[in-house]
Amino acid sequence: MESTPQRPIAAVMAGFLGWSLDAFDFFLVVMTLTAIGREFHKSDAQMALAVTLTLAFRPVGALIFGLLADRYGRRLPLMIDLVFYSIIEVLSGLAPNFTTFLILRALFGIGMGGEWGIGASLTMEKVPAKFRGVLSGLLQEGYAFGYLLAALAYKFVFPHYGWRPLFFIGGLPALLAIFVRLRVTESEVWRKNKADSWRNLFRGLIAHWPIFLYLVALMTMMNLSSHGTQDLYPTFLQRYHKFGVAEKSNLTAISMIGAIFGGIIIGRLSDHIGRRNAMMLAFAGALIAIPMWALPSTVAKLAVGAFLLQFMVQGAWGVIPAHISELSPDSIRGSMPGFAYQCGNLMASYIMLVETYSARHWNYATVMASSAAVIFILAIFVIAMGREKRGLAFGVVSETG
Repeated sequence: MESTPQRPIAAVMAGFLGWSLDAFDFFLVVMTLTAIGREFHKSDAQMALAVTLTLAFRPVGALIFGLLADRYGRRLPLMIDLVFYSIIEVLSGLAPNFTTFLILRALFGIGMGGEWGIGASLTMEKVPAKFRGVLSGLLQEGYAFGYLLAALAYKFVFPHYGWRPLFFIGGLPALLAIFVRLRVTESEVWRKNKADSWRNLFRGLIAHWPIFLYLVALMTMMNLSSHGTQDLYPTFLQRYHKFGVAEKSNLTAISMIGAIFGGIIIGRLSDHIGRRNAMMLAFAGALIAIPMWALPSTVAKLAVGAFLLQFMVQGAWGVIPAHISELSPDSIRGSMPGFAYQCGNLMASYIMLVETYSARHWNYATVMASSAAVIFILAIFVIAMGREKRGLAFGVVSETG
């Protein structure tokens, strides 16, 4: 059978936009947390449960859609997932009460959890190995780009129309499914290595449990670093610094611009000095940036700190799609990276609740700075304990052990 054109650019665009719109939808809750709480008569700590539920249900989506991607290909599950979480996002904007809103955010977590693993495996299997790091950074910083879009939408839409219309905009990812259908071709690596039965697929997952457990530990630290410095950040700016909509959205946008640059630059650096070395270097830089990120009293200094810290944190994240795709066997690359990622998310999902409750006893700046420092140090340790397969040729050598 003649192989289909790989169209790596289309796959990169689909993966980037899918993760961007996924993050856009997620961070709408983060940006509007206090406003939604006021309407439903809930505190910040109670509203944080909505974010925690989304994070906690992401492993369910990663497992369901990841298994479908390993069994039936990357494209169809990706299209179904895009439409699913778009519908849930629109319905979130129509939620009549807090209970309904929580249920919808849990369902959104299923959709959000499914997108990353499929998009990452599809993209990494199509791009040239020598550019895997930099394109990994581009793909991952779709998350930062989505956060940036959420901050801009919050700035320009929220003051005039409130929080509900923002969630209607979140239905846009459904249109991306059309692009995937028309422009993205199936992964040839999957075609050559697909499991011929559900039994063999599950056997493959079980056989590689040691690397799976390591990936869960790694992704727990990665998710703690990201959610621990991002999810409560707008609330921190509002509660501690008494900033309004404009300052919150501007500083958040600046931090995400730093994240985009960091992901791409450090992702590219990982192509030269190795995945683990690049990630550890980034977290060391993040440790140095903590005081400027959390403690200054002026907007200008906070902006520099926000840019630098997210440059480093998301710079380390930019290596992740390439790194954990290379560590995952061909036959289960649709499910293992995404499921490990989202299990790490589940382990880290409590961080916003911990930070919110801790801020009742200490101030927000102390809580944010101290938690970030501990997380970054532990992340360096976990990364150092692992291994890497930088530049591994996918689909060439069968991995059975």
